[in-house]
Amino acid sequence: MASRNQIGPSSTWAIVLGVLVILLGIAAIASPLVAGVVTGLFLGWLFILGGVIQGIYTFQHHRSSGSIVLGLLLSVFSLIVGILLVADPWAGAVSLTLFVGVYFFFDGVFRVFLAFQLKSSSRWPWLLANGILMIILGILIWSEWPLNAPWMLGILVGVGLLINGLALLFFGVTAKNLSSS
Repeated sequence: MASRNQIGPSSTWAIVLGVLVILLGIAAIASPLVAGVVTGLFLGWLFILGGVIQGIYTFQHHRSSGSIVLGLLLSVFSLIVGILLVADPWAGAVSLTLFVGVYFFFDGVFRVFLAFQLKSSSRWPWLLANGILMIILGILIWSEWPLNAPWMLGILVGVGLLINGLALLFFGVTAKNLSSS
């Protein structure tokens, strides 16, 4: 259990971080094309870093030839995806937007299915509504793809940052209020 002396500084950091993330979200929403391309570049570098780490790990920890081959294939695949995203961030943003649309659609289908499985629960209507909205959002992204791709990805990243920033801010304010009472 954290003491009041520990909660104060950590709640201040949560508030500061929340405000910074909110500002990043607003910037991404204000300039969604830039945010979409930057997201593609960022993910590309993460894939490259992951591929290098996977390759190093494979040589250090795998002993059988089958696991070495699989580890190296995963490493090379990550490197190729990363290099493609970094080499052409615009195409990366277009591809990522399609994957997000596919993900939203299937996430929604599974949520609808789960809602009907949990029909005895009081939360099932919320899960059903969430699933239906995710399906609709997936279809909207698909229906306008690739025309909407770069700016849609930027908007989605911006909204995600905004929501996470608000959550951090509210958490920090609540923690600060609790520690001072």
